[in-house]
Amino acid sequence: MSASREGPRAFLRALFDAAIAAAQPALCVPPYLPDPPKGRTVVVGAGKAAAAMALAVEDHWRGPLEGLVVTRHGQKLPTRHIEVAEGSHPVPDAAGEAAARRMLERVKGLGPDDLVLCLMSGGASAILTLPAPGLTLADKQEVNRALLRSGASIHEINCVRKHLSAIKGGRLAAACGDAQVLTLAISDVPGDEPSVIGSGPTVPDPTTFADARAILAKYGIEPSPAVARRLAAGPEAETPKPGDRHLARARYRLVAAPQTSLEAAAARAREAGVFPLILSDSIEGEAREVARAFAAIARQAAERGQPATPSCVLLSGGETTVTVRGKGKGGRNTEFLLAFALALGGHARIHALAGGTDGMDGTEDNAGAVVTPDTLSRAARLGLDASTLLEQNDAYSFFASLDDLIVTGATHTNVNDFRAILIDGSRSAG
Repeated sequence: MSASREGPRAFLRALFDAAIAAAQPALCVPPYLPDPPKGRTVVVGAGKAAAAMALAVEDHWRGPLEGLVVTRHGQKLPTRHIEVAEGSHPVPDAAGEAAARRMLERVKGLGPDDLVLCLMSGGASAILTLPAPGLTLADKQEVNRALLRSGASIHEINCVRKHLSAIKGGRLAAACGDAQVLTLAISDVPGDEPSVIGSGPTVPDPTTFADARAILAKYGIEPSPAVARRLAAGPEAETPKPGDRHLARARYRLVAAPQTSLEAAAARAREAGVFPLILSDSIEGEAREVARAFAAIARQAAERGQPATPSCVLLSGGETTVTVRGKGKGGRNTEFLLAFALALGGHARIHALAGGTDGMDGTEDNAGAVVTPDTLSRAARLGLDASTLLEQNDAYSFFASLDDLIVTGATHTNVNDFRAILIDGSRSAG
């Protein structure tokens, strides 16, 4: 089957679906489950995939188990033995705070024959929230909102989050005492760093209070007095560092990652007779700037057959950022696509899709959107000013007006953003 016979939109959507399917917990969690311990098995965890990961554990575990995981509001699944709580994302709420407190209580008093199975996935940093001593939930919410609007990378945001938390940055594993700790993680961060995924509740944290202070200063974020005091704390209040004895019995396994999903999409493209080129699984940067660079690469492929000869599809993952200056609606994927469409100017042979593999682009109800050769011309006929909407950070409204949003609903997984740019091999395409 060729992309042209299948249709560009359907082809790109099939690649997106293949990427999501490859990261489903029912597929990727069971191969990594350990043998049951002599003692108790306590399951904890957080993130957008937490409920589906818990269900996968229940379906394949041989022996008794108990536990508590927390996922995003509206994403609970019918588990039998592991309680599923819900919290807010991307700004934390009181429900996530209450779940975090209860989670720490669940792992207290465990011994060397017991196992804590920790299930981590994207979104955990916000969903699993517990203010450090001297801080309130309102303090954390204020900093989160400022960081999310600033254009800071996920590595920077999570560095600050860890140093304002009583559970992140290795503190959850430290609370497990003498128990064995095994973390199974689905990565949603560029580079797949365990200390960044979910802000690393069960792994050592190489960052410091000084790093967190520098990040706030970099983006001109003035912390509240309570946050400033916390970030000025001495080394005794630091997160556990590499080599910390409290984390000596903690192990970590990555069960799904952006690269795996990109490879699944590439396999689907080959089946359709289209050459796939994976550019990177860890693209970062301001969404509109990344879009302009990708538009130049797509044009090079269309006009000069470099770095791939059409028909081809350019695949990438990672997490761009958006510095919010306007009052519109949208996320980093729709912002990327609107800037991409403007940079292309309606190239007749280039189509594109970008979406969040969790099914949510920012705080709206869509996963992403698609760009076609006639995106700008259709928008003009509707009286939409693409440049103005981009400046207003209102890409959602732009693509909603064109009926070009992609809506999947919650996917119960999260391996970050997915982008596919199709360059048709036919000179008469479009």
